[in-house]
Amino acid sequence: MERKGCLKLHRLLALTAVVVLVAGTVCANAAPGDQNLVTAIQDVAKKAIPSVVHVEVYEKQSVPNPLLPFRNDPFFEYFFGKSGKMPKSFEREIQGLGSGILIDDQGHIVTNSHVVNGATKMTVVLSDGRRYTDKSVRLIGVDAKTDLAVIQIMSKERFPFAVFGDSDKVDVGQWVVAIGHPRGLDQTVTQGIISAKHRRGISDPSSYQDFLQTDAAINPGNSGGPLLNLSGEVIGVNAAIMTESGGFEGIGFATPSNMAVRVSKELISSGKVQRGYLGLTIQNLTPELARSFGVSDTKGALVANVLKDGPADRAGIKQGDLILAYEGKPIDDPDTFRNDISTVPVGNTIALTIYREGQSRDVSIKVSSDREQGKALLSSVTKRFGIEVKPMEKGDAIKLGLNAISGVVVSRVEAKGPFGRAGIESGDIILQINQKNIAGPDEFGEILSTTPPRTKVIITVVDHRTQEASLVQFPAP
Repeated sequence: MERKGCLKLHRLLALTAVVVLVAGTVCANAAPGDQNLVTAIQDVAKKAIPSVVHVEVYEKQSVPNPLLPFRNDPFFEYFFGKSGKMPKSFEREIQGLGSGILIDDQGHIVTNSHVVNGATKMTVVLSDGRRYTDKSVRLIGVDAKTDLAVIQIMSKERFPFAVFGDSDKVDVGQWVVAIGHPRGLDQTVTQGIISAKHRRGISDPSSYQDFLQTDAAINPGNSGGPLLNLSGEVIGVNAAIMTESGGFEGIGFATPSNMAVRVSKELISSGKVQRGYLGLTIQNLTPELARSFGVSDTKGALVANVLKDGPADRAGIKQGDLILAYEGKPIDDPDTFRNDISTVPVGNTIALTIYREGQSRDVSIKVSSDREQGKALLSSVTKRFGIEVKPMEKGDAIKLGLNAISGVVVSRVEAKGPFGRAGIESGDIILQINQKNIAGPDEFGEILSTTPPRTKVIITVVDHRTQEASLVQFPAP
């Protein structure tokens, strides 16, 4: 989806006629010193292409009737007659292209969630021409916070699959190879280097993304395809590009293989991803704040908020504490710490070193599930903003002529709260907060709970009476 602005981030789903998954069967036997750089890319391509697949994705959408606003317009009726009973929306089917990777011989394929989420039909095509469609392809699970998903070819056949490398060992400047289905051009191979590591906040500041940046040419249709090292190991899953033109301009992003492997295993085993949760909001330590704390550098994570009765609260952590170390390892920045905690099994106890009032102290915390986080955040939002929301159902989307089941329905609003004073009523649908799409109640709670006081909040809301969308703004309490 393109938005106006000087620089656009494109997820690499080509909305044309098909969606593609690209995979690579690879073996990693050669040590870096044994590689022949003259034929290295050629060798990687030969190993990967036999297991390259693509997926054709189809999605049904409800489109608002463009003539609906003129239903009772006398001028319209003068030229076109009485409109009678006019439908509020029409159904249409869109098709898309993406890429992905076979990860085992049972036909599991990892791709991006934005490729397959919401698809009503998928067709997987292997490099040898075999096609699997409809009931032969099943969605196993999606994880929007990492933009990853797993689908499976439901067949007793055994499939070639990719070998995944250790993305933590990837170095900036390292040669890489990308394989995918850009713009419908099957099994396209490109090469480049790792331009940077740990790129965060690229497409979603509240997500768990931790991208590898590459200049290997990737374009719309490459989503979900592999980024490989010269040993033929998958070290990333291609996800997005930053561009002004809509095509590749030398800045591409891939989800690290270690994250993709962990998320894929959880999706396959349970259909969802469960993350560790401490019940606190953290932020960067600026140079000014570092000086006020009397510390020499800006490493660590500053506690901005502690949710009442959450794990951190029960452990005695307070707002304004500076978290210096996790399990004895210094914390470089809040994002890394947040991602590390998300991988801790629920129920485990971890050790943190915090800095408070000029002294360091060790604290033990029992990690809870992020499912608890969603409930706690929504509870805090209700108290602070005076609003309760619920997920939007398919019937709500059709009734309002919306193209996708995203957003939240207002179930209760306090008249004297900020939403109530802004004119929001029960039954209204909130689609965006500060130009960020709202997938559901959890995301609604996460965004508002981390909004600083007196910050301007801009929401996109659909009136349940008129079915018209508008922007409403107010200061956060």
